[in-house]
Amino acid sequence: MTATGYEPLCTLKPVADGLWLIDGPPVLHRRIPYPTRATVVRLASGDLWVHSPTALGDSLRRELEPEGPVAHLVAPNAAHVTHLPAWRAAWPDARVWAAPEADVDGAEALRPDGAEPAWDGQLDQIVVRAGPKLSEAAFFHRPSRTLILTDLIEAHETRHHKPWVRPLIWFAGTDDNAAHMRPRYRWSLRAADKARLADDIEVLLGWGPRRLILGHGRSYDGDARRVLEYAFRKILNARRWERAYDDHRRKAGEEEGAG
Repeated sequence: MTATGYEPLCTLKPVADGLWLIDGPPVLHRRIPYPTRATVVRLASGDLWVHSPTALGDSLRRELEPEGPVAHLVAPNAAHVTHLPAWRAAWPDARVWAAPEADVDGAEALRPDGAEPAWDGQLDQIVVRAGPKLSEAAFFHRPSRTLILTDLIEAHETRHHKPWVRPLIWFAGTDDNAAHMRPRYRWSLRAADKARLADDIEVLLGWGPRRLILGHGRSYDGDARRVLEYAFRKILNARRWERAYDDHRRKAGEEEGAG
C-alpha cells in the first residue's frame, strides 16, 4: 500500500466523542497521488453514519462492528463513490445517500438545505453550490463543532509528496498553507456562481465550526473559520463590499428623504 503520510491507514482514528476518521490509501488524479479520508459519526440512535467511504478491508470491518451498525452511507459529491459498492455489500441494510450530482443507483437524494430526519439536531447539512463543476454536500457535527468537507477545499501537505509533485500543488494553491478549491473549480465560477457560493459559505461560517475535516490533505483543529475565510476571501469580501455599498445608498436615500 502506497504511503500517504497519514498512516496507519484503513483504521478508525478517534477525533471526538462519537467521531472518527479513516485515512484511506491514495488515489491517482492526473498522476498525483491524493490521500483519501472518510468520516464516521455515531448518531444518538447508536447507528453509524459514514461519509465518503474509503477502501474497506476485513480489519476495518471488524473495528467498526462493535461501534454500532453501519446504517448510513453518504456520497457527498460525484467523485466520492468508488468504494460504496463494497460498503453496501458489507452492510446491505444501510441507507445510501447521495448529493444531487452523484450517480449512485438506489441512493436517496440528500436535502439541499436542512438535515435528514435520521440525523436532525446532530448533523447540519447543506449542498454547497460551488459552480458548474462541483456540487458538494457539507455537514456540521454539532456536538464537536466539526465541519466535514470533501473536495470544496484541499490542504495537501507537500512534505508527504514527491519533489516533482510539490510545485504543482503550490501552483494550484491547494497546499496546507493556502487551502483553496482546485483551480478547475475556481476558474469555472461565473458571477452568479460566486454569489450562490458566497451564500453557502456564509451558512458554513454561521454554524460556528471549530474543527475542519477535509477529504484530501490535513485537517484543522481550532482553525476552521480562519481556513474557510481565507479560502473564500475574494467572494466573501466582494459580498461585504456590496452590502456596505447598499447600506450606504439606503442611508443616503433616507437622509435625502428626511431633508
